[in-house]
Amino acid sequence: MYRSDLSTEFAVRDLGNLNYFLGIEVIQHGGSIILSQRKYIAYLLKRTTMNGAKTVCTPLAANTKILRVGSNKFDNPTMYRFVVGALQYLHLTRPDIAVAVAKVCQYMHDPNEEHWELVKRILRYLKHTVEYGLAIRKSTDLSLHAYSDSDWAGNLDDRLSTSGYCVYFGGNLISWSARKQHTVSKSSTKAEYRGIAIATSELVWIQSLLKELGIPVSTPSLWCDNLGATYLTVNPVFHARTKQIEIDYHFFRERVDNKQLEVKFISSKDQIADIFTKVLASPRFQYLRDNLNIRQLMLNLRGLLRIQQLKPISVALLALILYHASYQRIFPQSQFYDLYQRHDLCNISVIIIHVISSLFRLM
Repeated sequence: MYRSDLSTEFAVRDLGNLNYFLGIEVIQHGGSIILSQRKYIAYLLKRTTMNGAKTVCTPLAANTKILRVGSNKFDNPTMYRFVVGALQYLHLTRPDIAVAVAKVCQYMHDPNEEHWELVKRILRYLKHTVEYGLAIRKSTDLSLHAYSDSDWAGNLDDRLSTSGYCVYFGGNLISWSARKQHTVSKSSTKAEYRGIAIATSELVWIQSLLKELGIPVSTPSLWCDNLGATYLTVNPVFHARTKQIEIDYHFFRERVDNKQLEVKFISSKDQIADIFTKVLASPRFQYLRDNLNIRQLMLNLRGLLRIQQLKPISVALLALILYHASYQRIFPQSQFYDLYQRHDLCNISVIIIHVISSLFRLM
Protein backbone atom coordinates (compact mmCIF):
# COMPACT_ATOMS: atom_id res chain seq x y z
CA MET A 1 0.00 0.00 0.00
CA TYR A 2 2.75 2.45 0.93
CA ARG A 3 4.67 1.75 -2.27
CA SER A 4 1.65 2.46 -4.48
CA ASP A 5 0.84 5.62 -2.52
CA LEU A 6 4.40 6.89 -2.88
CA SER A 7 4.48 6.13 -6.60
CA THR A 8 1.46 8.41 -7.14
CA GLU A 9 3.31 11.36 -5.60
CA PHE A 10 6.96 10.72 -6.41
CA ALA A 11 9.06 8.98 -9.03
CA VAL A 12 10.19 5.96 -7.05
CA ARG A 13 11.84 2.69 -7.97
CA ASP A 14 11.28 -0.56 -6.10
CA LEU A 15 14.65 -2.21 -5.39
CA GLY A 16 13.17 -5.17 -3.53
CA ASN A 17 13.75 -6.12 0.10
CA LEU A 18 16.16 -4.00 2.11
CA ASN A 19 19.51 -5.70 2.74
CA TYR A 20 21.85 -2.84 3.71
CA PHE A 21 21.34 0.74 4.79
CA LEU A 22 24.20 3.00 5.88
CA GLY A 23 26.32 -0.03 6.72
CA ILE A 24 23.57 -1.68 8.77
CA GLU A 25 22.69 -5.19 7.63
CA VAL A 26 18.96 -5.94 7.59
CA ILE A 27 18.28 -9.66 7.88
CA GLN A 28 14.65 -10.62 7.27
CA HIS A 29 13.39 -13.79 8.90
CA GLY A 30 9.71 -14.70 8.98
CA GLY A 31 7.73 -11.83 10.43
CA SER A 32 10.72 -10.04 11.93
CA ILE A 33 13.97 -8.37 10.96
CA ILE A 34 17.34 -8.23 12.70
CA LEU A 35 19.56 -5.17 12.43
CA SER A 36 23.21 -6.17 12.52
CA GLN A 37 26.60 -4.51 12.07
CA ARG A 38 28.72 -7.66 12.17
CA LYS A 39 30.75 -6.69 9.11
CA TYR A 40 31.63 -3.35 10.68
CA ILE A 41 32.59 -5.12 13.91
CA ALA A 42 34.85 -7.47 11.94
CA TYR A 43 36.45 -4.46 10.21
CA LEU A 44 36.97 -2.67 13.52
CA LEU A 45 38.54 -5.75 15.13
CA LYS A 46 40.92 -6.11 12.20
CA ARG A 47 41.79 -2.40 12.22
CA THR A 48 42.70 -2.57 15.91
CA THR A 49 44.39 -6.01 15.59
CA MET A 50 41.92 -7.37 18.15
CA ASN A 51 40.53 -10.15 15.96
CA GLY A 52 42.66 -12.70 17.83
CA ALA A 53 41.90 -11.41 21.32
CA LYS A 54 40.24 -13.46 24.03
CA THR A 55 36.51 -12.83 24.31
CA VAL A 56 34.55 -11.69 27.37
CA CYS A 57 30.86 -11.90 28.32
CA THR A 58 30.30 -8.26 29.35
CA PRO A 59 31.52 -4.94 27.91
CA LEU A 60 32.78 -3.80 31.34
CA ALA A 61 33.92 -5.85 34.30
CA ALA A 62 31.69 -5.70 37.38
CA ASN A 63 32.70 -3.15 40.03
CA THR A 64 34.95 -1.34 37.56
CA LYS A 65 36.16 2.02 38.93
CA ILE A 66 36.81 4.57 36.21
CA LEU A 67 38.78 7.74 36.99
CA ARG A 68 39.88 10.66 34.85
CA VAL A 69 43.44 10.51 36.19
CA GLY A 70 45.48 7.44 35.28
CA SER A 71 49.02 6.14 35.55
CA ASN A 72 50.24 6.90 32.00
CA LYS A 73 48.92 8.84 29.04
CA PHE A 74 47.86 6.75 26.06
CA ASP A 75 50.46 7.25 23.32
CA ASN A 76 47.96 7.18 20.42
CA PRO A 77 44.99 9.41 21.25
CA THR A 78 44.00 9.56 17.56
CA MET A 79 43.41 5.80 17.56
CA TYR A 80 41.44 6.11 20.79
CA ARG A 81 39.14 8.73 19.27
CA PHE A 82 38.71 6.72 16.08
CA VAL A 83 37.71 3.54 17.93
CA VAL A 84 35.38 5.33 20.35
CA GLY A 85 33.73 7.11 17.43
CA ALA A 86 33.25 3.74 15.73
CA LEU A 87 31.72 2.35 18.92
CA GLN A 88 29.26 5.23 18.94
CA TYR A 89 28.20 4.18 15.44
CA LEU A 90 27.87 0.53 16.52
CA HIS A 91 25.65 1.71 19.36
CA LEU A 92 22.91 2.27 16.74
CA THR A 93 22.10 -1.45 16.73
CA ARG A 94 23.77 -2.56 19.96
CA PRO A 95 22.13 -0.85 22.95
CA ASP A 96 23.86 -3.35 25.24
CA ILE A 97 27.12 -1.37 24.96
CA ALA A 98 25.47 2.01 25.61
CA VAL A 99 26.73 2.60 29.15
CA ALA A 100 30.24 1.35 28.34
CA VAL A 101 30.50 3.63 25.31
CA ALA A 102 29.14 6.57 27.32
CA LYS A 103 31.89 6.09 29.90
CA VAL A 104 34.83 5.85 27.46
CA CYS A 105 33.50 8.87 25.53
CA GLN A 106 34.18 11.06 28.56
CA TYR A 107 37.95 10.72 28.10
CA MET A 108 38.36 11.30 24.37
CA HIS A 109 40.19 14.60 24.96
CA ASP A 110 42.91 13.09 27.16
CA PRO A 111 42.87 9.26 27.30
CA ASN A 112 45.04 7.19 29.62
CA GLU A 113 46.24 3.61 29.35
CA GLU A 114 43.44 2.52 31.68
CA HIS A 115 40.85 4.08 29.39
CA TRP A 116 42.30 2.26 26.39
CA GLU A 117 42.04 -1.01 28.31
CA LEU A 118 38.33 -0.30 28.78
CA VAL A 119 37.96 0.25 25.04
CA LYS A 120 39.75 -3.01 24.31
CA ARG A 121 37.42 -4.87 26.64
CA ILE A 122 34.43 -3.51 24.72
CA LEU A 123 36.03 -4.80 21.52
CA ARG A 124 36.59 -8.21 23.11
CA TYR A 125 32.91 -8.28 24.07
CA LEU A 126 31.91 -7.36 20.52
CA LYS A 127 34.09 -10.18 19.23
CA HIS A 128 32.18 -12.53 21.52
CA THR A 129 28.80 -11.22 20.30
CA VAL A 130 29.63 -10.38 16.67
CA GLU A 131 26.67 -12.48 15.49
CA TYR A 132 24.16 -10.55 17.62
CA GLY A 133 21.72 -7.91 16.40
CA LEU A 134 18.65 -5.90 17.36
CA ALA A 135 15.45 -7.80 16.58
CA ILE A 136 12.27 -6.01 15.48
CA ARG A 137 9.12 -8.12 15.27
CA LYS A 138 5.82 -7.58 13.53
CA SER A 139 3.21 -6.73 16.16
CA THR A 140 -0.32 -5.40 16.49
CA ASP A 141 0.47 -3.92 19.90
CA LEU A 142 0.53 -0.11 19.60
CA SER A 143 1.21 0.66 23.26
CA LEU A 144 4.05 2.99 24.19
CA HIS A 145 5.96 2.47 27.42
CA ALA A 146 9.35 3.42 28.82
CA TYR A 147 11.71 2.48 31.65
CA SER A 148 13.75 5.11 33.46
CA ASP A 149 16.61 4.66 35.93
CA SER A 150 19.45 6.67 37.43
CA ASP A 151 22.76 5.82 39.06
CA TRP A 152 22.99 8.40 41.81
CA ALA A 153 26.43 10.10 42.11
CA GLY A 154 28.01 7.22 40.23
CA ASN A 155 30.77 9.23 38.58
CA LEU A 156 33.82 9.20 40.84
CA ASP A 157 35.38 12.36 39.35
CA ASP A 158 32.52 14.86 39.72
CA ARG A 159 29.78 12.82 41.46
CA LEU A 160 27.31 13.47 38.68
CA SER A 161 24.52 10.95 38.29
CA THR A 162 23.90 8.86 35.18
CA SER A 163 20.42 8.69 33.68
CA GLY A 164 19.23 5.98 31.35
CA TYR A 165 15.98 5.12 29.66
CA CYS A 166 14.57 2.81 27.02
CA VAL A 167 11.34 3.22 25.08
CA TYR A 168 9.29 0.36 23.63
CA PHE A 169 6.63 0.59 20.95
CA GLY A 170 4.68 -2.59 21.46
CA GLY A 171 7.34 -5.16 22.20
CA ASN A 172 10.06 -3.49 20.11
CA LEU A 173 12.82 -1.28 21.46
CA ILE A 174 12.85 1.98 19.49
CA SER A 175 14.82 4.47 21.60
CA TRP A 176 17.39 4.39 24.41
CA SER A 177 19.93 6.63 26.10
CA ALA A 178 22.69 6.53 28.71
CA ARG A 179 24.31 9.82 29.71
CA LYS A 180 25.45 11.90 32.65
CA GLN A 181 23.20 14.51 34.17
CA HIS A 182 24.33 18.14 34.00
CA THR A 183 24.07 18.97 37.71
CA VAL A 184 24.83 17.19 40.98
CA SER A 185 21.84 15.72 42.84
CA LYS A 186 21.77 15.74 46.63
CA SER A 187 19.52 12.68 46.84
CA SER A 188 18.68 9.61 44.82
CA THR A 189 15.09 10.82 44.49
CA LYS A 190 16.20 13.99 42.74
CA ALA A 191 18.47 12.03 40.43
CA GLU A 192 15.65 9.63 39.57
CA TYR A 193 13.22 12.50 39.07
CA ARG A 194 15.54 14.23 36.63
CA GLY A 195 15.88 10.93 34.81
CA ILE A 196 12.09 10.67 34.60
CA ALA A 197 11.90 14.17 33.12
CA ILE A 198 14.48 13.24 30.44
CA ALA A 199 12.55 10.08 29.54
CA THR A 200 9.30 12.07 29.44
CA SER A 201 10.79 14.46 26.87
CA GLU A 202 11.62 11.48 24.64
CA LEU A 203 8.12 10.05 25.05
CA VAL A 204 6.56 13.39 24.11
CA TRP A 205 8.64 13.56 20.94
CA ILE A 206 7.80 9.96 19.94
CA GLN A 207 4.10 10.58 20.62
CA SER A 208 4.20 13.62 18.35
CA LEU A 209 5.93 11.67 15.60
CA LEU A 210 3.44 8.80 15.76
CA LYS A 211 0.57 11.27 15.68
CA GLU A 212 1.94 12.85 12.50
CA LEU A 213 2.18 9.38 10.96
CA GLY A 214 -1.48 8.75 11.79
CA ILE A 215 -0.76 5.98 14.33
CA PRO A 216 -3.11 6.03 17.35
CA VAL A 217 -1.33 5.68 20.68
CA SER A 218 -2.88 5.21 24.10
CA THR A 219 -1.59 6.92 27.23
CA PRO A 220 2.07 5.88 27.60
CA SER A 221 3.43 4.34 30.77
CA LEU A 222 6.71 5.21 32.45
CA TRP A 223 8.20 2.68 34.86
CA CYS A 224 10.50 3.81 37.69
CA ASP A 225 12.02 1.81 40.57
CA ASN A 226 12.27 4.73 43.04
CA LEU A 227 9.25 5.08 45.31
CA GLY A 228 10.13 8.64 46.33
CA ALA A 229 10.20 9.85 42.73
CA THR A 230 6.98 7.95 41.95
CA TYR A 231 5.12 9.51 44.89
CA LEU A 232 6.43 12.96 44.01
CA THR A 233 4.78 12.80 40.56
CA VAL A 234 1.29 12.42 42.07
CA ASN A 235 1.73 14.57 45.17
CA PRO A 236 -0.05 17.94 44.69
CA VAL A 237 1.92 19.54 47.52
CA PHE A 238 5.22 20.97 46.26
CA HIS A 239 7.68 20.80 49.13
CA ALA A 240 10.36 23.43 49.60
CA ARG A 241 13.16 20.88 49.53
CA THR A 242 12.30 19.98 45.92
CA LYS A 243 12.60 23.49 44.50
CA GLN A 244 15.89 22.62 42.87
CA ILE A 245 13.96 20.52 40.36
CA GLU A 246 11.01 22.88 39.99
CA ILE A 247 11.23 23.09 36.17
CA ASP A 248 11.33 19.32 35.81
CA TYR A 249 8.44 19.08 38.26
CA HIS A 250 6.09 21.39 36.35
CA PHE A 251 6.95 19.87 32.97
CA PHE A 252 6.33 16.38 34.22
CA ARG A 253 3.41 17.20 36.52
CA GLU A 254 1.45 18.79 33.67
CA ARG A 255 1.60 15.57 31.68
CA VAL A 256 0.42 13.49 34.63
CA ASP A 257 -2.45 15.86 35.51
CA ASN A 258 -3.70 15.85 31.91
CA LYS A 259 -3.70 12.03 31.83
CA GLN A 260 -1.10 12.10 29.07
CA LEU A 261 1.32 9.96 31.06
CA GLU A 262 1.15 7.30 33.73
CA VAL A 263 4.00 6.80 36.17
CA LYS A 264 4.21 3.32 37.65
CA PHE A 265 6.50 1.66 40.14
CA ILE A 266 8.55 -1.38 39.19
CA SER A 267 10.90 -3.44 41.34
CA SER A 268 14.63 -3.04 40.79
CA LYS A 269 15.05 -6.65 39.63
CA ASP A 270 12.61 -5.99 36.77
CA GLN A 271 14.03 -2.57 35.85
CA ILE A 272 15.30 -2.96 32.28
CA ALA A 273 16.93 0.49 32.28
CA ASP A 274 19.51 -0.77 34.80
CA ILE A 275 21.66 -1.83 31.84
CA PHE A 276 21.91 1.83 30.76
CA THR A 277 23.15 3.20 34.09
CA LYS A 278 25.25 0.59 35.88
CA VAL A 279 28.10 -1.84 35.30
CA LEU A 280 26.50 -5.23 35.90
CA ALA A 281 27.68 -8.77 36.56
CA SER A 282 27.38 -11.27 33.72
CA PRO A 283 24.11 -13.08 34.72
CA ARG A 284 22.22 -9.83 35.32
CA PHE A 285 23.67 -8.24 32.20
CA GLN A 286 22.70 -11.14 29.94
CA TYR A 287 19.17 -11.21 31.39
CA LEU A 288 18.63 -7.52 30.65
CA ARG A 289 20.28 -7.82 27.23
CA ASP A 290 17.69 -10.42 26.26
CA ASN A 291 14.95 -7.99 27.33
CA LEU A 292 16.38 -5.44 24.89
CA ASN A 293 15.55 -7.89 22.05
CA ILE A 294 19.20 -8.42 21.16
CA ARG A 295 19.30 -11.82 19.52
CA GLN A 296 21.94 -14.07 18.01
CA LEU A 297 21.67 -14.51 14.26
CA MET A 298 20.55 -18.04 13.51
CA LEU A 299 20.85 -17.66 9.75
CA ASN A 300 23.61 -16.19 7.63
CA LEU A 301 22.86 -13.66 4.92
CA ARG A 302 20.55 -14.89 2.11
CA GLY A 303 19.41 -17.89 4.17
CA LEU A 304 22.60 -20.01 4.15
CA LEU A 305 22.35 -23.05 6.38
CA ARG A 306 24.44 -23.39 9.51
CA ILE A 307 26.13 -26.51 10.82
CA GLN A 308 23.48 -27.03 13.51
CA GLN A 309 20.89 -27.54 10.73
CA LEU A 310 22.86 -30.34 9.01
CA LYS A 311 22.50 -34.04 9.75
CA PRO A 312 25.16 -35.50 12.08
CA ILE A 313 26.70 -37.61 9.31
CA SER A 314 27.09 -34.49 7.15
CA VAL A 315 28.79 -32.62 9.98
CA ALA A 316 31.18 -35.50 10.63
CA LEU A 317 32.06 -35.81 6.92
CA LEU A 318 32.57 -32.05 6.62
CA ALA A 319 34.80 -31.98 9.70
CA LEU A 320 36.85 -34.92 8.40
CA ILE A 321 37.44 -33.27 5.01
CA LEU A 322 38.46 -29.97 6.56
CA TYR A 323 40.73 -31.55 9.15
CA HIS A 324 42.48 -33.61 6.47
CA ALA A 325 42.98 -30.45 4.44
CA SER A 326 44.45 -28.67 7.44
CA TYR A 327 46.72 -31.65 8.10
CA GLN A 328 47.98 -31.39 4.50
CA ARG A 329 48.68 -27.70 5.26
CA ILE A 330 46.36 -26.51 2.50
CA PHE A 331 45.13 -23.97 5.04
CA PRO A 332 46.07 -23.40 8.73
CA GLN A 333 44.58 -25.61 11.42
CA SER A 334 43.77 -22.53 13.50
CA GLN A 335 41.50 -21.27 10.72
CA PHE A 336 39.68 -24.61 10.66
CA TYR A 337 39.06 -24.58 14.41
CA ASP A 338 37.93 -20.95 14.33
CA LEU A 339 35.42 -21.59 11.56
CA TYR A 340 34.16 -24.76 13.22
CA GLN A 341 33.57 -22.95 16.52
CA ARG A 342 31.71 -20.17 14.71
CA HIS A 343 29.70 -22.75 12.73
CA ASP A 344 30.05 -20.52 9.67
CA LEU A 345 29.06 -22.64 6.68
CA CYS A 346 29.38 -19.68 4.31
CA ASN A 347 33.15 -19.39 4.90
CA ILE A 348 33.57 -23.15 5.21
CA SER A 349 32.02 -23.63 1.77
CA VAL A 350 34.58 -21.26 0.28
CA ILE A 351 37.39 -23.22 1.91
CA ILE A 352 35.98 -26.52 0.60
CA ILE A 353 36.21 -25.17 -2.95
CA HIS A 354 39.77 -24.07 -2.24
CA VAL A 355 40.61 -27.49 -0.77
CA ILE A 356 39.21 -29.41 -3.75
CA SER A 357 41.06 -27.26 -6.26
CA SER A 358 44.29 -27.64 -4.25
CA LEU A 359 43.90 -31.43 -4.11
CA PHE A 360 43.44 -31.56 -7.87
CA ARG A 361 46.67 -29.60 -8.29
CA LEU A 362 48.49 -32.11 -6.08
CA MET A 363 47.29 -35.11 -8.16
